[in-house]
Amino acid sequence: MTSEATYRGTVYPWQCDHIGHMNVMWYVGKFDEASWNFLARIKLTPGYLRAQGRGLAGLQQNITYRRELLAGDVVEISSTLREIRDKTVRFVHEMRNAETGEVAATCELTAVYMDRHVRKAASFPAEIREAAMAALATVEPVA
Repeated sequence: MTSEATYRGTVYPWQCDHIGHMNVMWYVGKFDEASWNFLARIKLTPGYLRAQGRGLAGLQQNITYRRELLAGDVVEISSTLREIRDKTVRFVHEMRNAETGEVAATCELTAVYMDRHVRKAASFPAEIREAAMAALATVEPVA
């Protein structure tokens, strides 16, 4: 899957902290919104998850902050699938200042697919694995 925009938005003044840049809680929130848009591309939509009694739970999230984002900055996040296993998925988000093109932050997430009723990990069904594998097959190597 080539990295396509999974989130576009703006930094609002109330999202900035005492030193004037976007507070870390808002980075996490914007990455979370990008996650749901990304997951929908591999057929893990909210409707599908509700209908199947399934969900996703975060296992690990690593954020690297590179550049400040200030009130009024336009933000774009692109997402790339890195790995899918029997019960887990790993993907990376890259947040950029849409005006300058500079990378503001990256976020790598690993999540487990789970049965919401028994609260245990579950194997991805074939149609999800196929959609994910097709997405994986088109990833361009990182330079």
